[in-house]
Amino acid sequence: MNDYVKSFLILSIIFMLLVIPTKGEQGNAHSNKKASKSPPISESTPLEFEEVSVHDPSIIKVDDMFYVFGSHIEAAKSSDLKSWTNFTNGYTTPDNTLYGDLSENLAESFAWAGEDDADSRGGFAVWAPEIVWNEHYVKEDGSKGAYMMYYSASSTYIRSAIGIAVADDIEGPYKYVDTIVYSGFTEEEAYDSNSEINKKWTNTHLPSLIEAGDLEEENSDWFNEDGSYNNLHYPNAIDANVFFDEEDRLWMTYGSWSGGIFIVELDKETGLINYPGEDGKTSDGRQIDRYFGTKIAGGYGRSGEGPYVTYDEETGYYYLYVTYGWLGADGGYNMRVFRAESPVGPYEDVAGQDAVLPSNTDNAPYGNKLMGNFLFERKVGGEGTGIGHGYVSPGHNSIYTDDKTGDRFNVFHTRFPETGEMHELRVHQLFMTKEDWPVSAPYRYAGESLEKVKRKDVIGDYKFIDHGKENTEGLERSVYITLEKNNKISGDVEGTWKRTGHYWIELSIGGNTYAGVFVKQWNHVAEREVMTFTALSDDGASVWGTQLLNKTDEEVVSDIVEDLTLGDTDNVISNLDLPVEGTRNATISWETSNAEVITESGDITRPDVGEDPVSAELTATMTKGDVTDNKSFTITVLPYREAGEIAHYAFDGDLQDSLGEQDAGQVTGDRINNEGGEITFTDGKHDQAAVFDGFSGIRLPDGLIAGDSYSVSLWVNPSELTQYTTTFFGARNENNWISMVPQGPVNGETMVWAGSSAWYDASAGYTIPTGEWSHLAITVHQGDVEMYINGEKVFTGTNFPDVFTTTNGQFSLGVNWWDPPFQGEMDELRIFEGVLTEDDIHDLVKKAN
Repeated sequence: MNDYVKSFLILSIIFMLLVIPTKGEQGNAHSNKKASKSPPISESTPLEFEEVSVHDPSIIKVDDMFYVFGSHIEAAKSSDLKSWTNFTNGYTTPDNTLYGDLSENLAESFAWAGEDDADSRGGFAVWAPEIVWNEHYVKEDGSKGAYMMYYSASSTYIRSAIGIAVADDIEGPYKYVDTIVYSGFTEEEAYDSNSEINKKWTNTHLPSLIEAGDLEEENSDWFNEDGSYNNLHYPNAIDANVFFDEEDRLWMTYGSWSGGIFIVELDKETGLINYPGEDGKTSDGRQIDRYFGTKIAGGYGRSGEGPYVTYDEETGYYYLYVTYGWLGADGGYNMRVFRAESPVGPYEDVAGQDAVLPSNTDNAPYGNKLMGNFLFERKVGGEGTGIGHGYVSPGHNSIYTDDKTGDRFNVFHTRFPETGEMHELRVHQLFMTKEDWPVSAPYRYAGESLEKVKRKDVIGDYKFIDHGKENTEGLERSVYITLEKNNKISGDVEGTWKRTGHYWIELSIGGNTYAGVFVKQWNHVAEREVMTFTALSDDGASVWGTQLLNKTDEEVVSDIVEDLTLGDTDNVISNLDLPVEGTRNATISWETSNAEVITESGDITRPDVGEDPVSAELTATMTKGDVTDNKSFTITVLPYREAGEIAHYAFDGDLQDSLGEQDAGQVTGDRINNEGGEITFTDGKHDQAAVFDGFSGIRLPDGLIAGDSYSVSLWVNPSELTQYTTTFFGARNENNWISMVPQGPVNGETMVWAGSSAWYDASAGYTIPTGEWSHLAITVHQGDVEMYINGEKVFTGTNFPDVFTTTNGQFSLGVNWWDPPFQGEMDELRIFEGVLTEDDIHDLVKKAN
């Protein structure tokens, strides 16, 4: 699976970029030229996108290629901002794509944080790099110009450092230069959990700065009364952003939660910080610290990270982008924007509020909310397939502005509704309002550009999103509105609208005025070009609209009838989720022929073991206005299966089920659905065992587990541990699965990992060893889960996802759809209907021993 760092308390990172004056264009290059038209979007031919996962992306353009660099040493490139290819190898070392010998190259930063220490125990934590081309940088040989990587190394939510590495080529290798700012230090000797690093401030570079005269002495305000780091008023040193101002001076912003976002000026020839040297206040009363610089946003431990400042030549403003919330799918990550006339601020939102919080207060009212959790929901009968277009926790962005066309692009990572922590890179175009505030296109960039729209083309029905101002974990779901010919807004939201220029729009809703633009975009759900609008209110809330096809009520009901399905109704083993609403606020009601089989709300009653299946008819009635139609389904409910062992794969020279109840396993390649591969056999825990070579797996029969009460028992002997690699894997589909992983995403611990609308971590608290046999077992019963290692219960939990709600789930050993295959041996796989007791599991371990 994609990297998943939910164990880290509050980490999240966001990055930026600049223009390459001699070699290319960086993120904050801007132009006052009028935008030229991008290549036109086809109205019906599907567009192709190639996806990558790069968290906290910082963008730069070199020649004709765009690059993004992100956390965990992930990076990708694209020629068109639509199709991306990864080119790095994560934390691999010593042959790291970007850093060579990672441990050795960045050793000075790692001496403080980020390698096998505290929250990064067992690995690395190199986050949110900023990439910039600096033509002024003086290299060791006296020549000028380098790509400069400002990376973050972190061990806790406050103990971190920002370092610099440079390269002559954008793809590396990058050579360490210096560590320029530290955080999380204490007044006296102190240690974090799982750490041997002495956090006393004298173990940073601060004594050297004092000796060199850059600082007179340490600041006593850096410490609380107990000597701990004062993180309510001083920053966490991560999330660097580097930019040139209109006078070609070089600056760095940085910070995450804690004391807020700070800015310092950099020496253009060295890339190092020009430390202020003295404490003080700005003319508007903001904090200046001798070491950390000037505060420009946040504070008091409130959320706010991934700062990105870009100077816009056309508007003459500096724009500060920052992300509120925390990065997880349940964290409500959302992007905000402020602007200033000076790189050091003050930065204000559209309502004139300062980005620096006035007190320890909720930060939600501050900052224009550019984008948060949302879903343009596709309901039954809507165009396309799936649940619609939406993002969860989008943020930590960087900005690219084309210095030829003036087009502005917002580059960020995002998670998605009902897919847990999986995340991908996205690029959305930004447009300026008449008052020079950026608003985001509702859909990802696909070549669109602003052009004159006709009034008749914008009248009609829309899905409407109001992002509001709150930091919320929930989804802002679309509602339906109509832009009427008489300039009224009707439907779920009421108000007025008007077109105020070639593509300008103004809406009045609920006493607020919203200003923005109409723009045609590619709707990947409907697979066609649609009219959209994006606008900003006078208090900083964004609204979006995406136009629907003109449909009569008869057509709407017909679409619902055609689209409505309940899946496999011949083999029902769990309650059905019956939709009660169709597209465009149509209603769906249900009737049953036999409530003892299935109720009108979809609840089933399964026959007992040994009884015959039972059937009933469900009838749906679809209504839109005065139009009604019906559709019926025959529902067949299967009886419970008898509790007990249902499969035993002993691997004694073959892949047969020794019980004779299930089909034999099949050898696969390096993924569950790939051909090829080879499985051999050797002496095992009991008789023989299957040998997995790291390129192969075993596909087990479909439907092996069906229901919410089951147990799995397996012996494993890994020869190598790789993160996310599975032993036993089962899935209803790619978004709903369970995986028994020797080295999982939580501190590298052995765990049962489940993916669904909310991911689940059942962690053992430690990692099983390589080179010896370990017994893994899991029991699940109606959401209750227990995990055992070598007969010892290591995890008990509730609310475990109900994954196997169908009879055609897919199962495998050693492989899934995404991760490196297992290397080592497996033996004695047993699957049970129902829950094994702790004594049962002890007996399985004793029997094999």
